[in-house]
Amino acid sequence: MKTRYVTEMGMGTDVHGRDYTQAAERAVFDAIHHSSLHFFAPLGKTARDMYIDLMIGIPEPDQVDQERVAAALPYGTVNITVEKGGLEIPSDDGNDAIVIANAGVIVRLED
Repeated sequence: MKTRYVTEMGMGTDVHGRDYTQAAERAVFDAIHHSSLHFFAPLGKTARDMYIDLMIGIPEPDQVDQERVAAALPYGTVNITVEKGGLEIPSDDGNDAIVIANAGVIVRLED
């Protein structure tokens, strides 16, 4: 059985160019850089023992390089799900947009 120990949320943007992968990577970076995990040693675990569910919400899920986004998490076994969400704010001329992605990161450890 796996027990949930951490739930983090983040938001990332790409301001020009509609780079959905970059917005998603920035959302992951935002989520994981708000915490410092110190529970591994008392549990007899390491960061490599983590099972991570990574959820990305973005306007164009099929435009995200999932392997690149999952690689933003330096440790653990990552399962990524990308679904429609986030937001696009169009430019006045309609030729560009600000892309906003949301990330949810759930960390579990095997009991």
